[in-house]
Amino acid sequence: MNTGEEKAVAALRALYRRYGYRHYKMSKFEEYDLYSRNKEFLISDNVITFTDTNGKLMALKPDVTLSIIKNGQDTDGMQKVYYDEHVYRVAEGTRAFKELKQVGLECVGTVDTYAVYEVLMLAAGSLAALNEEWVLDISHLNVVFALLEDAGLSAEDTRRALALIGEKNRHELTALCTAAAIPSEKAAVLLELVGLYGTPASVLPRLHALLQDTAAAPFVSELQTVSDALARVGFGDKIHIDFSVVNDGNYYNGFVFKGFIHGISSAVLSGGQYDRLMQKMGRRAGAIGFALYLDLLAELPTSAARYDADAVLLYDGGAALAAVQKAVTTLTAEGREVLALSTLPAGLRYQTLYQLNGEEVTVVG
Repeated sequence: MNTGEEKAVAALRALYRRYGYRHYKMSKFEEYDLYSRNKEFLISDNVITFTDTNGKLMALKPDVTLSIIKNGQDTDGMQKVYYDEHVYRVAEGTRAFKELKQVGLECVGTVDTYAVYEVLMLAAGSLAALNEEWVLDISHLNVVFALLEDAGLSAEDTRRALALIGEKNRHELTALCTAAAIPSEKAAVLLELVGLYGTPASVLPRLHALLQDTAAAPFVSELQTVSDALARVGFGDKIHIDFSVVNDGNYYNGFVFKGFIHGISSAVLSGGQYDRLMQKMGRRAGAIGFALYLDLLAELPTSAARYDADAVLLYDGGAALAAVQKAVTTLTAEGREVLALSTLPAGLRYQTLYQLNGEEVTVVG
């Protein structure tokens, strides 16, 4: 793990602990059956397997969420955990297995409005901790499900419609509505939903007007409540509503979301409510969570790392050890990350340069 990843993981750990999440550490191996029964839930269904000494087929962990569900128990209250793990799967755009760093959290129990808000807020806070230019796209699958059910689509057509909404493919969705003989006014609502995108302030008024007399109206109100709460903590202009965020309807329900950072071609964060997966695995509780894929940060231009060091303390080679020690202790106590050097290397990029003269520290650059 490089220095940038180490700093990111440390910042994210501190953020999650601040809200009561406890560290979850999983085994490197799980029985392969756990993953084979839930391949559609995995980002990649290619799994490294081996036969254990007892004859069981085991898998080198390709995912953390499935392990948390399998090893947890239904209890009163809420289980809040975070993790930072290496997972092993075929990396996007390659044919090779890679060890990838994944950080995330899971909130398991009774998923109420606050739990949804908190997880979305922490997803937004995670993106903000990684980069200044980011956006969190959120959707509510129950809005989509309600409209598709009202349209009277078959199970197969519903799956197809979800895929087309995820692709923002209005042309094929129009053809599907026509072939399924969906009334024109209901088809028009679905097609407009596909085109809606923007901040809650710009999208929600239209959404309320569009869906006020439908079974989707209560879920629009949930979107409004959570969006208002996110705006109150300063994330209003960074949150976008986008119904093309659909995830897999066999596993997810309710709020789903993806996070993006400028300069990276795909989502660096993905999450949502997965009560359906919980039920599929024999659990009674609800759940919501997300994962961050730190390996994707490598796509950022190298210029994004502006500094090699936050603060440099330059001291004379003959300076007293006690004086250097005192200066470093004082600067680090103020929250600075300090690189103490007797010689300034050519090309070193720093935010602040301090000079130690005797026992006096001055800013020189």
